Amino acid sequence: MSATPVLAAEGIGKRFGGFTALDDVNVAFERGRLTAIIGPNGAGKSTFFSLLSGAVAPTEGHIHFEGVDVAGEPQHRFARMGIARSYQITNLFPQLSVHENVRLACQAMHAPARRSLWRDRTRYTGLADEADAALAQVGLASRRKRLAASLAHGEQRALEIAVALASRPKLLLLDEPTAGMSPEETKEMMALIGRLAAERTVLLVEHKMKMVMGLADRIVVLHQGKLLASGTPDEIRADAAVRRVYLGEGRSGRG
Repeated sequence: MSATPVLAAEGIGKRFGGFTALDDVNVAFERGRLTAIIGPNGAGKSTFFSLLSGAVAPTEGHIHFEGVDVAGEPQHRFARMGIARSYQITNLFPQLSVHENVRLACQAMHAPARRSLWRDRTRYTGLADEADAALAQVGLASRRKRLAASLAHGEQRALEIAVALASRPKLLLLDEPTAGMSPEETKEMMALIGRLAAERTVLLVEHKMKMVMGLADRIVVLHQGKLLASGTPDEIRADAAVRRVYLGEGRSGRG
């Protein structure tokens, strides 16, 4: 497995007015690895994830994707370069079918400009097959005709991942993919993430430590907007600073 980073944050900082959310964060994400980003409440996890996905621009520093500085590029450019993201809150068209949700995402990737997304879909060939392939990857092929609103919560989260997969991403970012799930749904999502990570680089923000320790190849720990530690699950378990500020709290938080 190559150690060449697919994504690297160099000196990343983000300020909102007088509040510093991130300060001089330096971390590289290796190609083909599943990396979890964790930290207690207010650590800066969500802000960092938004920077890596292009949702917001850093105040300072650089973000290199496959060697190209993409900091400040609009978010749709991130998707076209091969970076896709799911969100904490399910972001679907509830009154469209499962298949239509994914097909629209496929069409967006084929459209030469965003204004052409809503043109006649017959202009784009193969959309149905691409959507079906994404649904098969997340185990929703049998649900393709159902309305998105009718799916169980865990199935909706899987559908959102299928929408992200429509762009055939090299890098998949998952923001708390098991939020609100039952234990059985969480188990199914963990299995899905494991399968997806076997084929691409995955970054996830997650607060369920059992899941993180069981899935991640590497863990990045943020604390008060700074990089606290980075390493394998065993290294993070053994890190005294991490145990003191995060693991020792007895629960994980969201930041």
